[in-house]
Amino acid sequence: MEQEFDLVKDCSQKILAISDTMEILNGKWKMSIIACLCYKPMRYSELLKEVKGISGKMLSRELKDLEINELIDRHVLNTAPVAVEYQITEYGKSLKQLTNTIADWGFIHRKRIIAGMKTKVE
Repeated sequence: MEQEFDLVKDCSQKILAISDTMEILNGKWKMSIIACLCYKPMRYSELLKEVKGISGKMLSRELKDLEINELIDRHVLNTAPVAVEYQITEYGKSLKQLTNTIADWGFIHRKRIIAGMKTKVE
């Protein structure tokens, strides 16, 4: 009985941790932004081009959220005109494995779906 309680407790704690993570990384764009910045620091305009489909207003909002959660840093460059560069923090780098895992799963899933479509068409 006690072991069963521990399993339920472990499950509840894991679900709570997943909820916390999803709250921070929620939305369509944050994981894509993090994945981009894991490769190199980027300026706002570079991110806008790289993250296909995101609006400027949404990119600004997502960058602020990621900065508040200490996943990225914002650096104002001493240039004329003034430019801003974003980079992943050491803490944010802990998400690189997660972005790679999600990407790997996405590749496999896309292949599976495309293969299934071919089978249904034939």
